[in-house]
Amino acid sequence: GINAEYGGLKKRSERMLYRITKKTLSKHSKSVAQIFSRGVKTEKKRVVTVIPGDGVGPEIISSAQGILRASGAPIEFELFDKPSSSDSYNLSVDLIASISRNAIALKGPFYTPVGSKGYIRNIELRRTFELHTMVTPCYSYPGVKTRHSDVNLVIIRENTEGEYSGLEQEVVPGVVQSLKVITAKKSTKLAHYAFKYAVDNKRKKVTAVHKANIQKMTDGLFLECFRQVAKEYSGIEYNEMIVDNTCMQLVLKPAQFDIMATPNLYGTVVSNVAAGIVGGPGLTPGANIGDRVAIFEPGTRHVGMDIAGKNLANPTAMILSSVMMLRHIGLKEYADKIDNALASVIKEGKHLTHDFGGNTTTTDFTYAVINALHGTK
Repeated sequence: GINAEYGGLKKRSERMLYRITKKTLSKHSKSVAQIFSRGVKTEKKRVVTVIPGDGVGPEIISSAQGILRASGAPIEFELFDKPSSSDSYNLSVDLIASISRNAIALKGPFYTPVGSKGYIRNIELRRTFELHTMVTPCYSYPGVKTRHSDVNLVIIRENTEGEYSGLEQEVVPGVVQSLKVITAKKSTKLAHYAFKYAVDNKRKKVTAVHKANIQKMTDGLFLECFRQVAKEYSGIEYNEMIVDNTCMQLVLKPAQFDIMATPNLYGTVVSNVAAGIVGGPGLTPGANIGDRVAIFEPGTRHVGMDIAGKNLANPTAMILSSVMMLRHIGLKEYADKIDNALASVIKEGKHLTHDFGGNTTTTDFTYAVINALHGTK
């Protein structure tokens, strides 16, 4: 069970971070202060709430922490290993206070049992901090062999309503009802975010993904909001695509997509299809964006319970999520350093994890990225 595994995973993740630190020091003959504060002397450190999560979460979080420290990024970690001492499925008051105070968090995946009733931690976090938008970049990586080598898209997903509204009830025995809620306010907000993202990142097209041929009122409202906002961005191409056709087109011709804007449920489906196309969940980062708080985590939230604690997980998605975090808080220089080091390791192909066809452990992959950061082999 997940409760029994937390203690062991915590100790293993702490040991992993210690080994990363120790090996980095021995490789470069520097003190902790020299390596971890490089370029930090004139910068105030930003405190980041860290939530290791479940499954492979503690391992990939430790990897990202080690690389962030080795980069010299001016950040400090406020670590929360377990959501609550009394119930692992509840979020503690201290954790909520930390995220609220810091406004930035780095998070591993949460395990949600199939068929469990009531409290869902991912949804609770999104609601608590009004994390209205999920951003998931998916792009081809040189060195990762896939059918398509020209993928470069971003999925922008509404994150708080739709089928994830959590409004389910048993009407009579044997009949269960689930309510899908779509509002003009949140759909319009998502549309503005998608088009502004396109402008800011020199993207050319926004595709609204829907099922308005069947969900005529809910998805119809979603589309109407996008059509109205699209009129304000004449320089960005806008089109619409039914979600089932979208999935097929993603597999056949992913290069046709640029920014894909979706309601909640369609977004998680499309994100997983896109992740599979570019190499798997280990390569796909993500950001939950609110007006004041942002939480960064792997884009497809795969827990990897079957490989947890075995030092086999690919930390790339978590590392890339930390890169997104650094850019979000204005630390572009450090983000670029880590991004370039990671790309060079993957392109070189000598240190690839099992999902990429290699046999490198999580720890050794992390060492390779740190060495690339410092220009050593």
